[in-house]
Amino acid sequence: MTFHVLALALLVAGLMPNTARPQILPEEWTTYQERFVAEDGRVVDDGNGGISHSEGQGYGLLLAVLSGDRPGFERIWSFTQRELMLRDDGLAAWKWDPATTPHIMDANNASDGDILIAYALAQADALWSEDGFGESARQIAQALARTSVFEHHGEMLLRPGVAGFAAGERPDGPVVNPSYWVFEAFPVLETLAPETDWQAVARSGRKIASAGFGDRRLPPDWLSMAAKPVPAEGFPAEFGYNALRIPLYLMRAHDPDMELLKRMRDGMTGPSGGVARVDLDAGRVIEELTDPGYRIIPALASCILDRQPLADDLTRFTPTNYYPSTLHLLSLSFARKERPECL
Repeated sequence: MTFHVLALALLVAGLMPNTARPQILPEEWTTYQERFVAEDGRVVDDGNGGISHSEGQGYGLLLAVLSGDRPGFERIWSFTQRELMLRDDGLAAWKWDPATTPHIMDANNASDGDILIAYALAQADALWSEDGFGESARQIAQALARTSVFEHHGEMLLRPGVAGFAAGERPDGPVVNPSYWVFEAFPVLETLAPETDWQAVARSGRKIASAGFGDRRLPPDWLSMAAKPVPAEGFPAEFGYNALRIPLYLMRAHDPDMELLKRMRDGMTGPSGGVARVDLDAGRVIEELTDPGYRIIPALASCILDRQPLADDLTRFTPTNYYPSTLHLLSLSFARKERPECL
């Protein structure tokens, strides 16, 4: 993949990084790295026992691009290559645990992590004209196409991992995770691995995201697609930490369905403006997540839908835990580039 071809694809998709105005401020990226990125490039999930995972490495790579920080990007990519890119199929092992020997005890992949890594590498190639980044992005995208995209009942779906989720591997299979559809990445994946219909994958993801359950009409974290979509067996039937990022992904991808965004905003918003974790079977709120990195998601939706500017505390980044802090920076970067009226 040459720089010119990939840069053109990113420009057409509206995703070309801006070298003049980083979407993440230097001081924000510095505090994020000090808190969550080790010297060797390991992105640390401090809310999950200090492990690292392919999702976190992918987010770290993407944030580094949005910050315009090539040395930081290369440090995170070096750890990712050395410690996670160990599978025979070209995908990343999903979990790295500092407390175990070996550090990778489960070599299965997580397709959202692979998508984020490939997408960030492609953006880095376009931003810094580094063919090595682009070639790595292409290899990962093609590996995803071979192993993780499949047709089921006329829909092009995405396996959460290569092993353990297919129809022959569990009674309610195939099982998908609606939050693994990183919608903004699909136009780039289509350029990297054009033999796969990534637009069809994106359409299926939007359809899955709109399959609401319970009074709040929200998607679950894990969904069985065996027949009519239903919450998957063996997982809590809840709108939780996975699914809460779906509306952020839709907004960052400029999804035009304002009715879906409104329904998700209304359903996920708790009484204090935070994000409600919802038991979809019982129809009750399990807890309300009030960290700024969670609250900014429905608030950003309200800006798009109702022209309500973000509250002052949401426009300022102070790191808390890895996951909400990451979502906070992704939300702020989108607002700065696409919705400055929200700030």
